[in-house]
Amino acid sequence: MTQPTFILVHGAWHGAWCWHKLSPLLEAAGARVFAPDYSVQATLESACDLVAEIVDREPGSVLVGHSLGGAVISRVAERLPSRIRQLVYLAGYLLAPGGSVAQATRSDVGSLLAPNMIPVERGVSCTLRPEVLRDAFYGNCSDADFEFARVRLTPQPLKPLVTALNVSGQQFGSVPRAYLETARDRAVSLDSQRRMQAQFPCAPVFTLDSDHSPFLSQPEALARILISI
Repeated sequence: MTQPTFILVHGAWHGAWCWHKLSPLLEAAGARVFAPDYSVQATLESACDLVAEIVDREPGSVLVGHSLGGAVISRVAERLPSRIRQLVYLAGYLLAPGGSVAQATRSDVGSLLAPNMIPVERGVSCTLRPEVLRDAFYGNCSDADFEFARVRLTPQPLKPLVTALNVSGQQFGSVPRAYLETARDRAVSLDSQRRMQAQFPCAPVFTLDSDHSPFLSQPEALARILISI
């Protein structure tokens, strides 16, 4: 069997550090793992550039996009569809052409994100109110994992959130896609995840009874699912 290659694409406010439990589990199962960090990239396109560079070097990879990372992998698939084996949306934003993460977040009544964003750095980035971080992202995590993540969160540039996604059925739509739902998610609610899938059906679909961060709260279960895809 060909050795699988995973490119793990993190979400907003996070960085490559968030995969520190998952990556060794995938590697122990025989996979190769790349985890680019685009946390300081000011635009969606510059974030996609970092991921596309790896895809170009590693054809046949599986792209795993968490949260905002879902929009990133969709855009990379638009640019390099023939070089990607599969897209996996991990509570990821699976957006229609012209949609944005900000629009999807504002329409998600089950999410704690939109009402708790605080602009910083003259409005070019944002943070979340500290009192909602645990419920929004880490509701099922241990105290140690929550603290590990909390001190590493960074302000999120706003442009990647508000940029309209440029994808098409001919390019992005030609790449197989799977979805991994997080049933207790209070950042991207399960209802929102399923509305996005209704527009763009995925197969297979898996459901974890987890918070928004199963790479911290349920890394073994997440690894098993990814290896099985």
